[in-house]
Amino acid sequence: MADLFAFLLDPAAYAALVTLIAMEIVLGIDNLIFISILTNKLPVEQQTRARRIGIGLALILRLALLSTVAIIVQLTDPLFEAFGHGFSWRDIILIAGGLFLVWKATKEIHHTLDPHEAEEPSIGGKATLSFGSAIVQILLLDLVFSIDSIITAVGMTDEIGIMVVAVIVAVGVMLLAAEPLSAFIARNPTIVMLALGFLLMIGTTLIADGFGVHVPKGYIYAAMAFSALVELLNMLARRKRGAGGSAP
Repeated sequence: MADLFAFLLDPAAYAALVTLIAMEIVLGIDNLIFISILTNKLPVEQQTRARRIGIGLALILRLALLSTVAIIVQLTDPLFEAFGHGFSWRDIILIAGGLFLVWKATKEIHHTLDPHEAEEPSIGGKATLSFGSAIVQILLLDLVFSIDSIITAVGMTDEIGIMVVAVIVAVGVMLLAAEPLSAFIARNPTIVMLALGFLLMIGTTLIADGFGVHVPKGYIYAAMAFSALVELLNMLARRKRGAGGSAP
């Protein structure tokens, strides 16, 4: 255990730690958006517990994967070649996770646009999603994001202790941000559609990455930030119009 955190005595290691913490937090945004949207469909009394369990599972998975980091690194070794690209286990997992995200986001968009034809009410309506179903879906996406996160971390440092601290801090930030983000989404129905659009984009980039087409994450998060800023301005404009209309 002492060897695991020996890097704390090396001042040069702190730069890698800060960089990795920032990267883990950014990568956790995808996971947090999915958890927030999904748990908001549960009964109110179950939402907080589901979010904590979902984020707790993300921490457990990441730490468990770190203990098998030698095996995780081998997931990038090609298994077979098709369409001029050598597919590894990581590629297959990313493609499967991306397809799941695209399917889930598309289904939720359809339910939101046409709730009368949906088997389940849309987000914001009566919750019919079961607690167990929500946890299983969160676990599936936790696994995809955890493997991608650990492989990215291994590419930045070979210190397991740095990875452990970065993962714990990032998941702690996710835990703190989960309730405010979920409440914000629940209070602003238009944010739901924006968040679903984010999930659709994230799923598409996961599929593309699995097929060897790497889209820089900086572009993705810049687009998400710009879209969120535009929606924030729209919300402020609607609020101003509403306040002006209610004035005597």
